[in-house]
Amino acid sequence: MSYIQLTADSTCDLGVYGVQRNVGIMPLSVILGKDTFRDGVDIEPKDIFAYVERTGELPKTAAPSIGEYEEFFRGYVEQGKTVIHFDISAKSSSSYQYAAEAAKKFGGKVFVVDTKALSSGQGLLVMKASDLAAEGKSAEEIFETVNALRDKTNTSFIPDRLDYLYKGGRCSRMSMYAANILKVHPLIEMEDGQLIAATKYRGNMQKCIDKYIDGLAEKYPKYDRARCFITHSTADPELVEFAKRKVAATFSFREVLETVAGSVITGHCGRNTLGVLFIAE
Repeated sequence: MSYIQLTADSTCDLGVYGVQRNVGIMPLSVILGKDTFRDGVDIEPKDIFAYVERTGELPKTAAPSIGEYEEFFRGYVEQGKTVIHFDISAKSSSSYQYAAEAAKKFGGKVFVVDTKALSSGQGLLVMKASDLAAEGKSAEEIFETVNALRDKTNTSFIPDRLDYLYKGGRCSRMSMYAANILKVHPLIEMEDGQLIAATKYRGNMQKCIDKYIDGLAEKYPKYDRARCFITHSTADPELVEFAKRKVAATFSFREVLETVAGSVITGHCGRNTLGVLFIAE
């Protein structure tokens, strides 16, 4: 494993688990008005909430440039590493396009994966790659395996309110009012690399999460038991604990990992959003 370096965009939301696996993180930019910050470095989700409350506007985000990716990759390649980099879905950001272009400079020493996912859906593929590297798989084998798993990765979540999705043009005003007044909560999931609204649940968030997890169990009877992520955007602790208990009672994962979404993901979904993410078979 020593010659392989795993890296990912900051949107992977791995938190401490990425640190434990020595994953190099490339920050995307978060723009609040005239100020630009680096996701996971000098901005936190609470800053996003404060900005939106104060201005009524969502933050903007920006991918690293080709030059920034080149500099990022060069630091590892010059150490004799072969890099496998994991980007947020190419249909959600220019990150993959820029990283893939930068990789051309390094003569096959940098592999770039369009994860077709975001948040810990992206992170799941990073963790799988780490497992494979620990088993002694080559960079080429890891790259081929994780690419084959992309369409099997369940990336989905339930938002509490749709204010942020509405402001970002991802849902209608009517849908927002239905969610906020009638307590209708849509299931948002990745399909072929882009977000779509699927099933709609009604009730408080705990009831919706209960139905959501039951729905996942029905849809994915066979799954990779290695791990799942419960990822949320600063959700209520009681809701997170309920989700953990429900997942433990419904599935047989060897580990259930909790992560908090970073500023880029939070800026698109808003507070109290929660998802259960894992790789299906």
